[in-house]
Amino acid sequence: MRSATIYIGLGSNLGDRVARLREAVVRLSQIIAVTRVSRLYVHAPLGYVSDDAFINAVVEGRTAIKPLDLLAELQKIERAMGRRRGIQYGPRPIDLDILLYGAVQMESLELTIPHPRLAERAFVLKPLAELAPNLMHPVLYYTVSQLLANVDDAAQVKLYEPGNS
Repeated sequence: MRSATIYIGLGSNLGDRVARLREAVVRLSQIIAVTRVSRLYVHAPLGYVSDDAFINAVVEGRTAIKPLDLLAELQKIERAMGRRRGIQYGPRPIDLDILLYGAVQMESLELTIPHPRLAERAFVLKPLAELAPNLMHPVLYYTVSQLLANVDDAAQVKLYEPGNS
């Protein structure tokens, strides 16, 4: 398989969230060629009440690893960093999602690319727009910037600064 540009969403709302995101980027760089990393963004958790807001970022990289194999590698990183599957949208030390994988479109029980809720999530769209504002969604045919302009909660996602979360 040829090398593709990929975008991976990262999030954490447990423990030292910033340190966990940094560790995740280091671990990702061991399996993909990380080319850029967005700044950090903070937002309230989805669908689950928790004291700690999520901090999110997006990593841009290149890889020739097949999508399902990449998913398995991301899940290994999550487990190694203490992630346990449980409550959907619940607290987690680290969450890694394949957002986009080149122009690949796929749907299986294990993985859907592009990420099925990408266009609804300002906490993913803001850092993604920082890296690739003109990137075209391969299914919806809107740019990341256009998707961000149409999402309801964009104002609730703020650039992270220590002390603002």
